[in-house]
Amino acid sequence: MNYRVIKENDLFLLTDEKGDITPNHTYELGLYTKDTRFLSEFKLLINGESPIPLHSDGGENYRSTILLTNPHQEKDGELILWRESIQFERTRFIHNDVLYETVKATSYFPKEVSFNIGLQSDADFTDMFIVRGFQNGETGTKAPVTSEPGKITFSYNGIDQIDRKTVISWDQPEKQVEGGSVTFNWTLQHGESKEVTFTVEALHQETTGVAADRQSAMQALQDSYKVWNESLPKVQSNHQQLNRLIQRGTDDLRVLLTDVGFGSFPVAGLPWFGVPFGRDSLIAALQLLPFNAEVAKGTLRTMAHYQGTKVDAWRDEQPGKIMHEIRYGELANTNQIPFAPYYGSVDSTPLFLMLLVETINWTGDLTLAEELKPNIDRALNWIDEYGDRDGDLFVEYHQEASKGIANQGWKDSGDSIVHRNGDYANSPIALSEVQGYVYQAKTGIATLFEALGDSGRADQLRAEAERLKEKFNQDFWMEDIGYYAIALDEHKKQVGTITSNPGHVLQSGILTEERARKVSAHLTEEKMFSGYGIRTMAEGEAGYNPMSYHDGSVWPHDNSMILLGMGKLGHHTEMNKVIGGLIEASRHFEYDRLPELFCGYDESLKKAVPYPVACSPQAWAAGTPLSFIQSLLGIFPDSLNKNIVINPVLLESMDELQVNDMKVGEGVLSLEVRRINGKVDVKVLNNTTGFEVVSQQLTKHFN
Repeated sequence: MNYRVIKENDLFLLTDEKGDITPNHTYELGLYTKDTRFLSEFKLLINGESPIPLHSDGGENYRSTILLTNPHQEKDGELILWRESIQFERTRFIHNDVLYETVKATSYFPKEVSFNIGLQSDADFTDMFIVRGFQNGETGTKAPVTSEPGKITFSYNGIDQIDRKTVISWDQPEKQVEGGSVTFNWTLQHGESKEVTFTVEALHQETTGVAADRQSAMQALQDSYKVWNESLPKVQSNHQQLNRLIQRGTDDLRVLLTDVGFGSFPVAGLPWFGVPFGRDSLIAALQLLPFNAEVAKGTLRTMAHYQGTKVDAWRDEQPGKIMHEIRYGELANTNQIPFAPYYGSVDSTPLFLMLLVETINWTGDLTLAEELKPNIDRALNWIDEYGDRDGDLFVEYHQEASKGIANQGWKDSGDSIVHRNGDYANSPIALSEVQGYVYQAKTGIATLFEALGDSGRADQLRAEAERLKEKFNQDFWMEDIGYYAIALDEHKKQVGTITSNPGHVLQSGILTEERARKVSAHLTEEKMFSGYGIRTMAEGEAGYNPMSYHDGSVWPHDNSMILLGMGKLGHHTEMNKVIGGLIEASRHFEYDRLPELFCGYDESLKKAVPYPVACSPQAWAAGTPLSFIQSLLGIFPDSLNKNIVINPVLLESMDELQVNDMKVGEGVLSLEVRRINGKVDVKVLNNTTGFEVVSQQLTKHFN
């Protein structure tokens, strides 16, 4: 990737590979929080010129280190600075919503040398939607910059009546400070070093500066990562690339965690989606459940807080609906865009219920269901009253908001729901995966209601789910193809294009065993499986395009939702093929990181082809390797009934997998899976849950 990004909580920095924020970059570089750019320029200069990059490391999410050197500088034949004589090291991190950057210069010139280090900065306070060219609108006014010894301050008064400030400070005496620029004059002997630390505070509304000394801030940040890593189960295998993927996934999910007041949850991804996203946050939390269930609780509470309360066509809001996305910038705050929050996703509401059920399956925490009972009731009511617009048992979407999203499933681009003849489907549209989510949600919530003593409501939900199952298998199944349609259009006509969407319903229980087998088989045939993962659309379909966003590309999270179903159903051959493809794809991306998506070309190109503007790191892509582990173990706890079902398998390229200290219920579970004489053997190394462990594959019961 040709950018560098670091994030902590709600503040993120996006720079070029030299560490600079400069205009006219492919990505709109800057320091961002609350959907506002608080730095639009941040450029290091050596005697007024840009340094030359040597090394730029973006692998550590919370800290970035960049090495640079000076260009050769002469004036009128007189040497100013010999080329590559000074090494410059830029180290930056974020803590407590403050950016810290240390610039360290080390001289390798054989004699004493003097030079100027300059920092040129600016802050335009532009709304994220304007930065990205999506919207224009009425905005506030920027005040003149103020500069004084040790400090530069940029100020802005928004039309949303929020005062915003960017304050840049430093800890060494400057030669000159003027406007947005500060210059230091340093003299160094051979081998001598000097450094200056800048702090940048992005002040929003009533926030005040909370900058600490650099060492204390760095230690606190490192300690928080240590606590995070120590809280996770330990995964060990003899497959080194899988091991790296797990570490990368948990590291990326940690950096994407944010707390807006209701507990930590994963934002969707960087650089552009560092905000609460209904669908994305919920699915990432679902992937993370075997590793950290507390994040799921924070996600559920955040979504519950923003649950829809009224009918508002401008926001596609309805009572009980779980939001799609919330933005905090000037345009959203003044209602110029409908994102404060926006509710245009048809799947967030059943996914909210699914995540709640699975969280309780892992934790046994029924008090969470009691706490969120009003939100459960409202979500179920939304499904039946507003989601099912015409009473045909299917949940459909239709855009009401003039500045909203037309396609409101996870494939939300305008061309993603297309008939086999190339015509785009018109809404209201009922998506196949959404019906599976609803079925899974209703059957799961029924179990919770039963545990809470409401057997009448439980029976009602199960009856509704069974009616949906019958109608889904009748109306979505394409007998001539042996597969499910992606959707039904406004006329209830099947949208028959072969896509990955029906794969999401494998985990739901809505399919018969025979049809589930056919779905898994279709997904791993050559037209759907690229060699690096399951495509979003089959090769040869009218809408197929391997370079497209949703019509032939490969999305790791899409694959992960399918894998969870394959693992649950024991479709091991197909599952291992998909996991193996994604692991191979990861070798072709920087830092062993699965991106948001990549192109759907097959293996003839000898590598997975990047999609030009994929988010990286991205939450549900980061969570995908964690789903590999759950799928390989085939582990699906049922804490309410005090049992843990496992159905373990190993990839052909591995002989052992050990997972220690998975939290289930109020205890931990440790498992070891080995290949011995060609057969897979599983051992329970530790079980303090008090639950029975049942291995379906080996028909063993472990107490």
